[in-house]
Amino acid sequence: MRMSLPRGIVRTIQRAVVEFELLAAGDRVLVGLSGGKDSTFLLYALTVFVKHLPFPVELTGISIDLGFRAETEMDYSRLRELCEKLGVPFKVIRAELADEILHNDQQNPCARCSYFRRAIIHNYAQTNGYNKVAFAHHLDDAVETFLMSIIYSGQITTFLPKTYLDRTGVTVIRPLVYLRESEIAGTVRKQELPVMQSPCPLDRHTKREAIKVLIRSLKKDNPNIFAHLAAAMREGRDIQLWPRELGKEEIRAKSQQFWFSK
Repeated sequence: MRMSLPRGIVRTIQRAVVEFELLAAGDRVLVGLSGGKDSTFLLYALTVFVKHLPFPVELTGISIDLGFRAETEMDYSRLRELCEKLGVPFKVIRAELADEILHNDQQNPCARCSYFRRAIIHNYAQTNGYNKVAFAHHLDDAVETFLMSIIYSGQITTFLPKTYLDRTGVTVIRPLVYLRESEIAGTVRKQELPVMQSPCPLDRHTKREAIKVLIRSLKKDNPNIFAHLAAAMREGRDIQLWPRELGKEEIRAKSQQFWFSK
């Protein structure tokens, strides 16, 4: 299999790897593979990228089957074939958690699904001696998560390019954080990489999809809306936002001080 990437893609990945110190000599990296275009591209791109590094990095692909197709197991044959061509080991873990994800009133199903997938992958990495886990989140994901956090949870946050997990001792890396989703999709088509359909019944009917639609609609009036959102994730960290909301007891104490102090 002839493997190559456009120079612009390589430079963008290299920027993230260098800036956030994502890879180092001797890393054993577990690559999360959902079978979608982003994760398939991540495995392919990392395989190409690490071949040109001046130090060794080991890659392994892992897919988590949460049982959304209860009657049959997912067909991972195309992913397995790709991994064989890339010379990358491939592991599938089956966990019957679909009902728990889809029928839990306490938590959003997408958040719960993500939690289970991450937990299984992180635990497998810890148990099997992988010091890093790579996920395929790109710049669009980061901006969408940023906006979702503001709109749906009232928090100004998004995921980081690199996160050390104290509980497992594993470091999560996201080498695609500077790539746009359209760049990834174009490269996947050009390289004819295999893409699996999501088995989730909620696919394309999520809050993230609603945010994608919102950004597209805002872009019609302001072509710079995405760039401004991306800049807001990094700029303005020293700007004073509103202070935290005081509790009832704190308000009562301040009221007493305001009205009755001399």
